[in-house]
Amino acid sequence: MFLIFLISLSSEVSANNKDQIINKLKDTLSLNFDFEQNINGKIEFGNCTIQYPKKMFCAYDKENKVIVSNGKSLVIKSSSSYYRYPLDKTPLNFILDKNFLLKKISNLNEEIINKSLVKFVIIENGQSIEIFFDINHHNLIGWQTKDIYQNTAVTLLYSVKSNQAVNEKIFNTPSQN
Repeated sequence: MFLIFLISLSSEVSANNKDQIINKLKDTLSLNFDFEQNINGKIEFGNCTIQYPKKMFCAYDKENKVIVSNGKSLVIKSSSSYYRYPLDKTPLNFILDKNFLLKKISNLNEEIINKSLVKFVIIENGQSIEIFFDINHHNLIGWQTKDIYQNTAVTLLYSVKSNQAVNEKIFNTPSQN
């Protein structure tokens, strides 16, 4: 009897985490955060703003590098390079699509990591995307993907603020020099 109680309690806590994450995500219109990004051992820092659906502006601390998504295209621009990709060909297409995340999360099992993170693994179009949430506040706090060159990219979010005022002009994709 005690074992059945523990199993039901564990399922209830798990469902509670998922439900709270879903509710928090539903209420989120935008996110602003500092980040640390590790791509195959190269670590970069910066600040991002995400506005759902599918808009993002990230300014990196070095190299005058920015990444901008206007909802259709993804531009990566630095002082020495300029790349434009269709957003739907990148893993960010899924991360920036709140409705997609809500649908997927509601049908996935969660994994608790170190009693502090909730992880969901999404498999879509042959891509594996791991999404991480803070177990206490249910904020999105990171993701792990493979980029178009099959490099593993881990992005960790800090100082996450939800629903801040956003200047729409930041989502205009920069032009090539």
